[in-house]
Amino acid sequence: MKQQFKSAEQVNNLREVQALRRLSPHPNILTLCEVVFDRKSGCLSLICELMDMNIYELIRGRRHPLPENKLRHYMYQLCKSLEHIHKNGIFHRDVKPENILIKQDVLKLGDFGSCRSLFSKQPYTEYISTRWYRAPECLLTDGYYTYKMDIWSAGCVFFEIASLHPLFPGSNELDQISKIHDVIGTPDLALLKKFKPSRAMSFDFPTKKGTGITRLLPNMSPDCLSLMCAMLEYDPDERLNASQSLQHSYFTEPRILERQHRKIRITEKSNTSGSMNYFLRIAGQGRRQQALKTIAEPPTHYHAPAFPVELPKLNVPGVTKPLPKFRSVFPTPGNNGKLPVLPSVKYFETKVNTTTLNPFFGNGGYMAGADSRKRFPF
Repeated sequence: MKQQFKSAEQVNNLREVQALRRLSPHPNILTLCEVVFDRKSGCLSLICELMDMNIYELIRGRRHPLPENKLRHYMYQLCKSLEHIHKNGIFHRDVKPENILIKQDVLKLGDFGSCRSLFSKQPYTEYISTRWYRAPECLLTDGYYTYKMDIWSAGCVFFEIASLHPLFPGSNELDQISKIHDVIGTPDLALLKKFKPSRAMSFDFPTKKGTGITRLLPNMSPDCLSLMCAMLEYDPDERLNASQSLQHSYFTEPRILERQHRKIRITEKSNTSGSMNYFLRIAGQGRRQQALKTIAEPPTHYHAPAFPVELPKLNVPGVTKPLPKFRSVFPTPGNNGKLPVLPSVKYFETKVNTTTLNPFFGNGGYMAGADSRKRFPF
């Protein structure tokens, strides 16, 4: 990380570290493996699990969109990750393709450097989230927004995966609002009155009907368009939350597969004494479920003699030769039956310290966040 740290306590209070510690383990949250803090230089490194690529790298340069089956699979996992963090009192505030990582068919949300507690007081930071994925309430107010901003950002990512281009690529805040109104339409005055006006932006917008999202994605299924529009509701109170999104009819198939997967896991656990892990994989356009299990067998214990024992010699003429006699590196018991005392082991202090971190807020490889394209300012 670019920021310099002076103490382990400062590292403990780092918002991203606390969030990842609290949210793990979860199959759709990036796992923080280790925190390395060098006191001398003040440098901090967050070592996370290795992923293949991010969503932007997945769709960059593609000529044809992903199959809708795979799109559904990825969006279901993204909504699962948002449901998990929101239930744990955190909202991300920077959901975008670069911060959504994939490995094979598994999707994980990373880069929690901008996250915030749901229980902290408004107003929040105004210029949060990357502009193209910023919700209207973030653009129109001075920091009066909620966790629903994550759903808006996820809806923008949803469209970008489906179409291979961003939905609202605004060049500045005013242009960003204008592009939102070009598609969704200008909100009425009753809705605008719900927002606390920003000092930097007037609510005197030209009236636009909006083209609608459906015209931009003519080849997508009605369920897909229905969910996308519900995630991109202008009014945050009317916008779906993550749990409601997961119950949408668009995700009927993933929910059925998840229930089947859960039943198989329970059945296998009841029939075996070992522990097992399952990975649900949906490849291409196929509709079959592949359950891969790994059964951890109980370790085999071998009882070796207390002292070295000479094995019997094999005498096969013309094949074997007598082996030389080796000395054991272990001391043999003396005449009194006692072993001599071995020299003690000396430990040397390393230059890098690994800190043990506290739970979130005190109450209780792929480096995420790398923006490889730098196609827009923050």
